[in-house]
Amino acid sequence: MFQVDAFTETLFGGNPAAVCLLTETLPDEMMQKIAAENNLAETAFVTETGDSFSIRWCTPKVEVDLCGHATLASAHVIFNHLAYSKKTIRFTSRSGILEVRKEKDLLVLNFPTDTLQKGCLPPTVTESLGMDPVEILKGKTDYLLVYESQRQIEALDPDFAGLCKATARGIIATAKGDESDFVSRFFAPQVGINEDPVTGSAHTTLIPYWSARLGKKEMTAIQLSERRGYLKCKDLGERVEIAGKTVTYLVGEIDVY
Repeated sequence: MFQVDAFTETLFGGNPAAVCLLTETLPDEMMQKIAAENNLAETAFVTETGDSFSIRWCTPKVEVDLCGHATLASAHVIFNHLAYSKKTIRFTSRSGILEVRKEKDLLVLNFPTDTLQKGCLPPTVTESLGMDPVEILKGKTDYLLVYESQRQIEALDPDFAGLCKATARGIIATAKGDESDFVSRFFAPQVGINEDPVTGSAHTTLIPYWSARLGKKEMTAIQLSERRGYLKCKDLGERVEIAGKTVTYLVGEIDVY
């Protein structure tokens, strides 16, 4: 097992993910127990399958359909610890084929773009954030709440019990950035993560929104968690690219039998 900090160039920044390299698929119950024991936002389970790799992601509570930072961490392990020689890694997942390519000191995720529509939330949910957004949108799994300034995003102090009343994987809060094109925070108490340090999958929702609003295809983003995450983003239409740096923290073995 490896532990990698994703979307950062410095140790103890970005979002930590565990990556378990498997020779055969583990039972679902065992994967969930390992993820709970790791107690990280995500544990990725990776199995080589011919010319590609299968990948699954578990929070301490549930298996999820897509996770960006743990996919980036998995690619980091394959490139740096397995001496993978090709420039692009293909993963098969519950969200289809995902690719990660190496581009100098960056790893670049290629993910499907989220679809957005107007959304609404019970007043108790927005009240739980302590501040009303100027716009609410709904993606496939998350709500996107748009605010007027980065300062408002930084000031959010959620009541997580109240946020659990939203019927979604999580809530993305976003605004135009002061030092980047846009900023965000991500709250997902429903799946056992009060605030995620850096959420790659949330940027499949953020990128098309900000690309349309700013009139830009290439953007920079910062996730304003305590650990901070730095991302380079590109809108490709039906796909998005999400790029970041990665650092190995831990290399070890787990014994479950």
